[in-house]
Amino acid sequence: MNNAELSKIENMIYVVRGQKVMLDSDLADLYEVETKALNQAVRRNLDRFPKDFMFQLTSEEYLLLKSQFVTSKMGRGGKQKLPLVFTENGLAMLSGVLNSARAVQVHVAIMRIFTRLRSFLAMENTLSDRITKLEDGTNKLFKVVFERLDAFEDETPILKPNRKKLV
Repeated sequence: MNNAELSKIENMIYVVRGQKVMLDSDLADLYEVETKALNQAVRRNLDRFPKDFMFQLTSEEYLLLKSQFVTSKMGRGGKQKLPLVFTENGLAMLSGVLNSARAVQVHVAIMRIFTRLRSFLAMENTLSDRITKLEDGTNKLFKVVFERLDAFEDETPILKPNRKKLV
């Protein structure tokens, strides 16, 4: 898959309940199957999909996600059921349920994206730690500077208020 396709897949990853997930309809598009067929394959193998691998969105979660992308209205020829979402582990399990060359290709691309996202998160944490250390060091340095300025101010003689100016 090229970078444009990988970027498209990356934009299909959402955070729900603190987990990175992908919607059943997005996965169906990627695997080039109907959402109904994907969900039937999953339901035939429910023992492979515990709650931490796949779950159904609540109405509130779906409305929040729906505001992020354009979709048809429920009950009007569009989605009749709340979507299923798959975590990274669920996606790995899904690759075993869907057996096609396309499924393998898509699964490899998705796993690469999740790996890249994890490396970005690790880099972000490292940068955050470095910034925190820099802030701490800067705060200590400013404290020393202000203490020295206060000491210097205390040592400076106070001049008379009505002194003559030199011209």
